[in-house]
Order: sequence, then structure tokens, then C-alpha cells
Amino acid sequence: MSEQQLEKFSYDNTIVKKFLIATIVWGIVGFLVGLIIALQLAFSDWFAEHLPYAQLTFGRLRPLHTNAAIFAFVGNGIFMGVYYSLPRLLKTPMYSKVLSNINFWGWQLIIVSAALTLPFGITSGKEYAELEWPIDIAIALIWVVFGWNMIATILKRRERHLYVAIWFYLATFVTVAMLHIVNSFELPVSFLKSYSWYAGVQDALVQWWYGHNAVAFFLTTPYLGLMYYFVPKSANRPVYSYRLSIVHFWALIFIYIWAGPHHLIYTALPDWAQTLGMVFSLMLIAPSWGGMINGLLTLRGAWDKVRDNANLKFMVVAVTAYGMSTFEGPMMSTRWINEISHYTDWTIAHVHIGALGWNGFLTFGILYWLVPRLWDTKLFSEKLANFHFWIGTLGILLYAIPLYWAGFAQHFMWKQFNPDGTLVYPNFLETVTQIVPMYIVRSLGGLLYLTGAIVMVYNLVKTMKAGSFIKEEHAEAPALAKKFRPHAGEYWHRAIERRPVQLTILAFIAVAIGGIIEFVPTFLVKSNIPTIASVKPYTPLELEGRDIYIKEGCYNCHSQMIRPFRWEVVRYDPNDLEYSKPGEFVYDHPFQWGSKRTGPDLHRVGGKYLDSWHFNHMLAPTSTSPGSIMPPYPWLYENEVDTTITTNKIAAMRTLGVPYPEGYEAIAMDDYMKQAQKIAGNLKKEIDVEINPNKEIVALIAYLQRLGTDIKKAPKEETTVAEK
Repeated sequence: MSEQQLEKFSYDNTIVKKFLIATIVWGIVGFLVGLIIALQLAFSDWFAEHLPYAQLTFGRLRPLHTNAAIFAFVGNGIFMGVYYSLPRLLKTPMYSKVLSNINFWGWQLIIVSAALTLPFGITSGKEYAELEWPIDIAIALIWVVFGWNMIATILKRRERHLYVAIWFYLATFVTVAMLHIVNSFELPVSFLKSYSWYAGVQDALVQWWYGHNAVAFFLTTPYLGLMYYFVPKSANRPVYSYRLSIVHFWALIFIYIWAGPHHLIYTALPDWAQTLGMVFSLMLIAPSWGGMINGLLTLRGAWDKVRDNANLKFMVVAVTAYGMSTFEGPMMSTRWINEISHYTDWTIAHVHIGALGWNGFLTFGILYWLVPRLWDTKLFSEKLANFHFWIGTLGILLYAIPLYWAGFAQHFMWKQFNPDGTLVYPNFLETVTQIVPMYIVRSLGGLLYLTGAIVMVYNLVKTMKAGSFIKEEHAEAPALAKKFRPHAGEYWHRAIERRPVQLTILAFIAVAIGGIIEFVPTFLVKSNIPTIASVKPYTPLELEGRDIYIKEGCYNCHSQMIRPFRWEVVRYDPNDLEYSKPGEFVYDHPFQWGSKRTGPDLHRVGGKYLDSWHFNHMLAPTSTSPGSIMPPYPWLYENEVDTTITTNKIAAMRTLGVPYPEGYEAIAMDDYMKQAQKIAGNLKKEIDVEINPNKEIVALIAYLQRLGTDIKKAPKEETTVAEK
């Protein structure tokens, strides 16, 4: 009888409030930066004239936008939802208020550090993982604090069985930790400069294993946990199917981790890895749609509530967007569709259906449900919430539809041939200028979405002011019985649900298997990455130029990967018809294959133009490329390369396996100046320009002139002519 006595306790709403406010604030920041970079593509001339600042270029702001949207907006949304739902599902307060607050303030400092580094070109150059090594360490530490607090709370629970939402929370914790740590192996050169431990093909595989699964286990699994809690709560209905949730969870976390290589279809990644990624991506449709069906059918019999409550409208569209994205993604992984979508704006549209529809709308729905309860009042205006819903939905449509159109336009213009075998659009810029009107409409969609979010802020602030915040929510429940006997006929999965440690271990095994099987052959079997004897390390000047290329975020608009299509090799390497080979990237730390072509591919740009062309192009892009939407880079002509750590970079590269001779550091700067003076001499000779050889533009020119030239020195039997 004593075990059945009710114990009194309280839930800490203050930590939920902190994350809630941070979610709102960083959401507005992320949306605003996204709108700014969208406008830069739509109205490039105006931005080039009025905002010619390094920190405001597309290449530097785009990583800020993605980090703000993913880790600031969605990240705080995850913590908000977990810190609210987890204690209530377990009938116990969070284990430690101290850990909760370390989690909150540590995460905000990480976000601020991203805002203070990325616009200044301090970046690792790896998509969705741009933050430098000290911040990476901080992320790992704060993530461990979050996991420690969560697992310790689970262990002192008063509810024996773990609800499905908690399964997803646990899988999120262990998988994100694994992804972040493995992908962030890097060798520091200075306090804010490092090189990826991996190179070329291996780096690409690890990065997109991380990048795809950052989407899977940061943008998807925790939000599925939130869906399983907040949708039933909002509708006051039980989850449609317990058994479907079991299949959804285990199938999803096991299959998802294999799918990363689908981002690298038709690249220099080995074919077996590409095929593996494609097959598992197609398998993903079943568990993903199982989750969508479970979410939507939870609302059966509650459609009158959907009609009358804006927060449920947001949730319905969110779950639908999840279903759309998780159908479209596997389809885009098939070779014939990937040929169309990869490097085009179709991918951008796809990503934003998930980000704006799934993550954004589910977050909005949770906020509209949560704020009135935390402040013990009614929502200030249901009409404003409905206005937000409709203008946000219109914003998503106006954002995505033009980009789908642009994606198809880009692909079919890139590959179109004349009867005589020449390209109809040999000038890449012809394919850019055609889609600028679509960028304008996309910007309008982003503006509408941001407007809706601002309306939400007003609505929620008025709601908060009208109510009284409940700091501690009192509750009571019986203590967890020390002895437990399974019920007769109990479903088998119940045994796993009441064992959180074993559940966490099984989840980790499920997600680790795929990564191990993909990595081991790629790293240990040399035949997967055939070497090319003519490929040599970068010179000191070229290495510095590559770092400048990464600092300016050029990889956000340019790829360095010519795929084995006739229309690509003819466009980018018309003389030798050479597509990109795995062995060309063995000294690239990190790889720079890119994921979007707003500008042309650069892998064979070396030797294509004079040094003076690059000099003029970077200073005034439209002077060499009329119609270009690339920003000018005048600071490259003013800033000097920081050569104080050049020898450290050489030493670091040698540690990573780049075959610089022992003691090369002693003469590296001599080689640096000889090559720099040669480029400066060429500029004097070609356009009568005097320039200091140590300016950043000289180093960048050296790097660009190197790209793709090694393969031209290779014996023809080492390369293959593209025939597709």
C-alpha cells in the first residue's frame, strides 16, 4: 500500500520558457537571414552596389542561415519540447535544474559564437558542419549535458514504460553525438583554423553521412518525438497505432543511417556506395510514411478541432510536409531523377518543404498550444493565428514552386545539344539569367513566411502579457513499484520499453551498423580510390588560396565535380573530355564538391583563363561575365594573406598524409613568394596592374589556376573518357 501513496512534485516551466523564447527569437533571425540571401540572388546588382561588405556576401551568410535555422531555431525547439514533455511523460521533474540551465546558456553561447565567426569567414568549409574546432568541442560537451540530464531523469521516473516520444529522444541523443564526433575529427592549425582529418572521397562520404543524418536525427527524429506527444495532446486523442509506432521507430533509425551516399550519386564516390545509399533511401519510404499515417490518423474523429484550432492546422500541414519530403527524398536518390535534381534548385525546394513545412509549422503549432498553458490564459487571437497559418502556407508554396520550376529549367538547359553536337547554351550564365525571375518569386514567398512568423510573435507576446506565467506546475503520482510483474499477454516490445539503458544501447547499435559497413571498405580498400601519379600536393600559395576560397564560401555556389555525363564534360572540359576521378581529390582537406550550382563547376577551370581574367572577375564579375549575379570581392585586393601560420599548415597537411618532404617548411615561403611574384608579373604584363604579391587575390588566383590541371598531365590509360 505504501508504494501506491501519491508523491508530490512539480515541473519546472522556467527552463521551458527560456527555450521557448530562444526558439522564437532565433527563428526570426534565421528566417530574416534566409530572406536576405534570397534577395541577394534576386537583386544582385543592388546588393553589389549598396552592401559591398565581406560579412554580407551570400557565401558567408548562407552558412549562418543554415546554422541559425537548424541549430538555433530547431535546436531550441527540440529542447523546448523535450523539457516540457519528458517530465510529464515520466511523472517526475528533470533530474537537475543546474544541468538544464547549463544546457540552455551553453547552447545560446554556441549560437552566438556561430554568428560571430561564420560571417567573418571562420569556417571549416563542411556543409551544415562549418563551425570551427573549439565550437565543435563546446557542442559535444553541451550535448552530453543534455543527454546526461535526460537519461538521469528517465532513471528516476515514476512511469515504468517509456512512451514512443522518448524512444525518439534517446535515439536522437546517441546518434547526433556519434555523427557530430565522427564528422568533426579535424586537426587544429591555430585557435580558429583546422583541417578535416579526412580527404577527398572519404571526406565526402563522412560529410554526407553526417549531413543527411543531421537532417534525419536532428530535424526529423526529435520532431517525430514531439509529434507523438503534442499532436495527441492538442487533439485530446490517443496515438492511432502503438504497433505502427514500434515499426516506425526501429525501421526508421536503422534504415536512415545508410542513406547518406544518395547525396553523392554520379560523383567520384565508388558505385557500390552510391547504390547502397539509393537502395536504403527507397526503403525509407515505408517507415516514414508509417509515421505520417500514424500522426494524421491520430486526428481521426477530431477534424472539427482542426477546423477550429489554428495550432492543429499547423500540425496537420507539418505532418503532411513530412510525408511529402520523405517521399520526394527517396525519389531524388534514384539515378534518373538525381541526374535532374542534383546541383539544381530542385534540391533547395525539397529541403525547404521539410524545413518550412515540417520543422517550422510543427514548431508554430507547438508554440500556439504551449504558450496559453504556460501563461494560464487563452490565445490572444485565434484569427491572427489563422492568418499566420494561411500566409505561411502561401509563403511555402511561393517559395518552393518557383524553385522546382528553376530546377527543371537548369537541368534541361544544361544538357541540351544542337544537331551538330554542340551545346545549345554553352555559356553557363544563360542558364542563370533565365531563373532570376523565379528567385524573385521565391523571395516573395520567404517574405510572406517571415511576415507570418512576426505576426505569431505579436500574438504570443500579447498572450503572455494577458496571462500569468506558471513557474512551477505541481503534480502528484505514485512512486515506481520496486517489484514488477509483466501482465499476461503483454506485447513483446513492452519489455524493451521499461529498460531505458538497454533501449538506448539497441538504438545505438541500430544506427551504428550502417555507418560502419559504409566506412570500412571506403577507408581500408585502396581500390575504391585509385591514385593518379600526376596528382601532387598544393603549393603553399595554392593552399592559402584554397583557404581563402573556403573562407569566402565559394563552395555554396560552385561545385568541383564534373559528373560522367557528356553534357557536363563537354561544357567543362571540352578538349580532353575528362570527368572527375576519385584520385584527383586525395589531398583535399576538406573536399569541395559542392551541392548547388548557382555558378558553373570549377573543377577544370585551371588554365582556362588568363590570370588577369580572374583578377577582373573577382573585382567586378559583370565585367567578364555580363549578367552574373556573383558579388564583387574588393577586399581580396586590400587584405594580405596571413603567412605566419603557412608553415604550420604545411606541417598539419603532412600529418594528415599529404606527402610534403620532411623539412619543406624551411623553404615553403620561398616557393610561396616565387609563385606569387610570377602571378603578379603576369598581371603587370597582361593588364598593366601593379599588385603586392601577398594580397589574397593572388593566392586565390593561384588556387583557381591549379584546379583540374593535374589530370591533364596523367597518362591517358589512367583516365577514362565519359560516354554517357
